[in-house]
Amino acid sequence: MSGQLFARNLYTGKELLHNQLVQFENGKIIAIQAAAEASGITEVANLAPGFFDSHINGGEKYYFTREASEEAIDDVYQASLSTGTAYVLPTLITSPHDNILKGIDATRSYMDRHPGSGVLGMHLEGPYLNPVKRGAHVADYVRKPTTAELEEIIRYGKDVIRLMTIAPEMFEPAQIDMLLDSGITISAGHSNATYSEAMQAFSKGINLVTHLYNAMSAFGHRAPGLVGATFDSDVYAPIIVDGVHCDYGAASIAYKIKKDKLFLISDALFLNHQVQEFKWGEFDARIVEGKYINSDGNLAGATISLGDAVRNAVQKLGISVQEAVEMATSRPAKALNLHDRTGSIAAGYPAVFTTFDDALTSFEVIRP
Repeated sequence: MSGQLFARNLYTGKELLHNQLVQFENGKIIAIQAAAEASGITEVANLAPGFFDSHINGGEKYYFTREASEEAIDDVYQASLSTGTAYVLPTLITSPHDNILKGIDATRSYMDRHPGSGVLGMHLEGPYLNPVKRGAHVADYVRKPTTAELEEIIRYGKDVIRLMTIAPEMFEPAQIDMLLDSGITISAGHSNATYSEAMQAFSKGINLVTHLYNAMSAFGHRAPGLVGATFDSDVYAPIIVDGVHCDYGAASIAYKIKKDKLFLISDALFLNHQVQEFKWGEFDARIVEGKYINSDGNLAGATISLGDAVRNAVQKLGISVQEAVEMATSRPAKALNLHDRTGSIAAGYPAVFTTFDDALTSFEVIRP
């Protein structure tokens, strides 16, 4: 099947082009060229690579960690599509070992049965976190890693776990090496690491952190912590730009420091405010003044979509639309080593796009 789209503004993931004709065939982009007008071809105002959310917990009905099923994964994916996000890593948080294996099984099965979907794998956030910085993660499930358990997760999760968040100070150096050698992208998060511990972890090969500022040792002039190490290193820093998980001023500072290493995530507990209250064992959350709060008074996940984050980056931080699009497309693709298959509008890439209006209020996925 072949077709073409005319875009008044084309965001390639690297640059902004105007009045471009995008041609595709059999699900792949085959050519991009300047054109004076649409001439009867479907026209869109703004065309970007499909947005990519590497950190999302639930859809409109199901929470992946509680359900750990294909149905939950499909809910995350379909709800993301409805808000303009084409690619996702459903996130399974700290939970019992058998639930982690169940989540891996469900993700592998879903990907096998839906090879053309935007589910690119899963994000395992925990369970090897620092209890001091566990945030909303259930304390009973947070634990120190054992080599045997790590070996099983690596073996079982091959080609399924794309991202794994750990507190590096809880690991032996050889255990971190084992994870890095597995090919899984490792992120430092829910961590109370000192500046020195964080810098050592980065030097070993950890190349990003999980939700900058949140659930990590803060910056202090005598103790720079994980935040300071992130600012002083060339690692990627995903951030939740909702004005809740961090003040817009703090997000602006991070943007000025991290530049092209800063990218956007939703960390949505659920999308579209469809779930007002939620409970999974000792984990609970309810929407209070637009925020998911647990019974301890802690934040328990975000309420925004990735499109909302793009709009906030533009309107609240003064970032250009072009760069905000990169923060939702090419940058996460590079950080997760998936830039050969997503994040760009160029010949050979999938014909999977996110289109949006000039006001950044309406986002839609197009998969011709």
